[in-house]
Amino acid sequence: MSVKIQIIFYSSYGHIYQMAEGMAAGAREVEGAEVRLLQVPELVPDEVLEKSGAKAARQAFAHIPVATVEQLPEADAIIFGTPTRFGNMCAQMRNFLDQTGSLWMNGSLVGKVGSVFSSTATQHGGQETTLTSFHTTLLHQGMIIVGLPYSETRQMTMSEISGGSPYGASTITSGDGSRMPSENELAMARFQGRHVAEIAKKQAQK
Repeated sequence: MSVKIQIIFYSSYGHIYQMAEGMAAGAREVEGAEVRLLQVPELVPDEVLEKSGAKAARQAFAHIPVATVEQLPEADAIIFGTPTRFGNMCAQMRNFLDQTGSLWMNGSLVGKVGSVFSSTATQHGGQETTLTSFHTTLLHQGMIIVGLPYSETRQMTMSEISGGSPYGASTITSGDGSRMPSENELAMARFQGRHVAEIAKKQAQK
């Protein structure tokens, strides 16, 4: 039996994109999983992106198709990835989700699996509040929320700086964005992707 997994993300400098690729790699380990990476539309003007260095960084994942709201009901599970903006999801992701009112009205996402991952610039920069506040939107859509269970013991790592919580995988970028996801963080992303795909497959078999 096939199960369709969408990984929908926004990334400025590639941190969330790398985590999204980790999620995809994990999900593809599940037999029958059809995984698709999609990114939400950009809202920031080109000149601003260029000044911040984000325009050049975004070329690494410019080949990823842009998501549309109409595609969401095709999935059995959707994994969302967003950087943190002051303890919340980024505006690009919020704007995308705010266009799903018709899906809410029709119950189009009810019973589908939903999961979230994030990034922050500092250890306590809001990765957990971003994940848990994102869950509120998924609950309004009637989705089944899946996090990162403690059976993934890498989230208990104390020997190095690392993201990851029971709410979802995450990465810490450092204030200037120079730190890319560590192997520990990418491993948690792979675990979460696989975990979501396994649960979605079980749901589809009912």
